[in-house]
Amino acid sequence: MTSLAGVRALLLDLDGTVYQSGRLVPGAAEALEALSARGIAHCFVTNTSSRPRSALVRELAEMGLAVDAERVFTAPRSARDHLLRRGLSRCHLMVAPEVFEDFEGIEPAEEGAQAVVLGYLGEAMTYARLNRAFRLLLDGAELVTFSRNRYFAAPDGLSLDDGAFAAALEHASGRIATIVGKPAPEFFNAALRSLGVSRSETAVVGDDLEGEVASAQAAGMRGVLVRTGKYRAGDLERSAAKPDAVMDSLADLPRFL
Repeated sequence: MTSLAGVRALLLDLDGTVYQSGRLVPGAAEALEALSARGIAHCFVTNTSSRPRSALVRELAEMGLAVDAERVFTAPRSARDHLLRRGLSRCHLMVAPEVFEDFEGIEPAEEGAQAVVLGYLGEAMTYARLNRAFRLLLDGAELVTFSRNRYFAAPDGLSLDDGAFAAALEHASGRIATIVGKPAPEFFNAALRSLGVSRSETAVVGDDLEGEVASAQAAGMRGVLVRTGKYRAGDLERSAAKPDAVMDSLADLPRFL
């Protein structure tokens, strides 16, 4: 099933789509080069919050894909922009210390925080960390998180993502989280502005049926599913989402356009 006529630009997920387990998906670099040669613009959109944008760009280069940092849109940097627009400059950052560099202008706070920013902490996501966040929310802090993704594909298997912990904090505190990564409209809008294209001529490519494919379609873009990363056999049958195109990997993308 394909419906990609008129697509002039692509918003590409990274982990599970462009690379997985620290390696480029076979044929991904060649596919992106072929698309650029045909005048199809692209940038990268990711909810990854375990590393700062600078690390992602460096890792891509080490994998063999040179990318301009300004073409990589990350949830932490989107969170920073959201917080500053809202005048929330004192925040409890539940992210790895190295990700603090993406929060320039935000003062990390353990007490009296105006917002709790929930990201990926891995094994450091302890009961004590969640309980501290819960108490800050009860004291009036806003809850900001990068996504509602339930899980992601880690090297050793599927692992809990931000959405699972956000749901727990919402249930306990009664506060509703503001999503600042995919599929938040402003997150997509920033990427679209950088490419100078409209939603109707843009497709989002990813391995997440709900968080990428369905959300792209709901925002007026096309949604393309790749059978890599977190995709599992039977996902299409279990989901109400109907991708505009389904392909084995990013390497197949040029022939669909």
